Amino acid sequence: MADPETLRPETLLSVRGLRIGATAYPPGEAPRDIEIVKGIDFDLSKGRVLGLIGESGAGKSTIGLAALAYGRGGVRITGGEVRLEGTDILALGKKGVRALRGARVCYVSQSAAASFNPAQRLGDQVIEATLHHGLATRKEALARAAHLFRLLSLPDPDSFGDRFPHQVSGGQLQRAMTAMALCPEPDLIVFDEPTTALDVTTQIEVLAAIKAAIEETHTAALYITHDLAVVAQVADDIMVLRHGETVEYGPTRQIIEAPTQDYTRNLVNVRSIRHAEAPDQSGQFLRLSGINAFYGSFQVLHDVSLHVPRGQTLAIVGESGSGKSTLARVACGLLPPASGEISFDGAPLPRTLKKRTREQLRRMQMIYQMADTAMNPRQTVGQIIGRAVTFYSGKRGAARRARVIELLDQIELGEAYLDRYPAELSGGQKQRVAIARALAAEPELILCDEPTSALDPLVADGILKLLLKLQAEKGLSYVFITHDIAIVRAIADSVAVMHRGRLVRFGPKSQVLAPPFDDYTALLLASVPEMELGWLEKVLARRRA
Repeated sequence: MADPETLRPETLLSVRGLRIGATAYPPGEAPRDIEIVKGIDFDLSKGRVLGLIGESGAGKSTIGLAALAYGRGGVRITGGEVRLEGTDILALGKKGVRALRGARVCYVSQSAAASFNPAQRLGDQVIEATLHHGLATRKEALARAAHLFRLLSLPDPDSFGDRFPHQVSGGQLQRAMTAMALCPEPDLIVFDEPTTALDVTTQIEVLAAIKAAIEETHTAALYITHDLAVVAQVADDIMVLRHGETVEYGPTRQIIEAPTQDYTRNLVNVRSIRHAEAPDQSGQFLRLSGINAFYGSFQVLHDVSLHVPRGQTLAIVGESGSGKSTLARVACGLLPPASGEISFDGAPLPRTLKKRTREQLRRMQMIYQMADTAMNPRQTVGQIIGRAVTFYSGKRGAARRARVIELLDQIELGEAYLDRYPAELSGGQKQRVAIARALAAEPELILCDEPTSALDPLVADGILKLLLKLQAEKGLSYVFITHDIAIVRAIADSVAVMHRGRLVRFGPKSQVLAPPFDDYTALLLASVPEMELGWLEKVLARRRA
């Protein structure tokens, strides 16, 4: 990481007095204008990375999108300047903005699953902007794409582009989107949570690839994330944001090692949960035995057997594509297994969703990984949660509204979000709505597929504490799918480690996370980012040794 005092590179992006507003629609009140970004200033030079970090709704993604002269979901850029090499891109007309986006400025979104066309092959989509702007021939663009696939550790890089989006894992899809942004060789890339969907082992390779690509092309980057340990590995400077304002802004080393503000110090020291595992884990409230499952002719689960005691938490960890989410789909009936048995509370459970009773559906709920694709964009938050309330409890009218507000309070959003649409929410807010919808059924077991992956550390900590509180009060059981080992240590009773569709390690947390390790578990645990400058380089050096 270069020293800004000695490098002094040429300024590429200069933001001054940036203000961004939107219109709020409080229930029972007249619409009113609100300001969500309140006079932000920063400079970004060629070849350097500025990390934007802060809680969900702090304005990180909104600021990043302003670098593309774009306001999403009714958001309006109301003041200030965004200059790219001296040109105020906010003053460009539609033609000028079209020439800018996808050529000089590219964007890697938080949710790749919602960004790719399911009917087109990945390779065609990765090179689309490059061809549209006439930056390369098709042959050159395809060669560049294959190089990037290889750089980003995607399987079969020369033929990976022949696949459709549904034929790859979520983590692979996110890396394909990174390749799409890098393909035109832009001046500036806005990375909006680019490793959120990735397991920790893959995350290291992607971070290294992003860092190498920036150094190789001398491009600049805005790196938006809620994970301070991750951004510390790639950013030269960090801006901490809250409520649309700058809390702290400075070199990465100063932010990590000597923060001056209480909020920043809380981010650095987050994760106060220390859940002690249950001493008796012999119960089998949910049991999966000998599960084999296929997608078409491809086998994705191989003879998987595990169980979850009542009132306890099983964490399932493993790299992208290891079968974690597929196992959850089997448990909840979305993917019938080819063979094996599923039992719930001592009784056999029908393999398919259609054959399960409403009561069986109520007792087992799922929180999905991609909140973007799990909600109807035409329904308000109140309708999304309220539909589940009515379906499972029969409540309507005032009773339904009161229950929805209660759930919104539990997930720290509140009544003001009742009439908002998904497009008006940040990624973390969408994920919290998904959690509230699952809780609406008053379930006994919840399958949690990365439910905090889109949340900043402080809010995620609050959600985890909420889940543990509900577990203690109601005896809830959880199957918690995650790539965050810190979360596993914080909330799990038992842990299952999966690799390539097979169960490689399973047992109490204290045993699975203690040596001696198998090779894969050792790699997984060694890949958890630490709040330490240079950690990424040290891990990569150990892997090469």
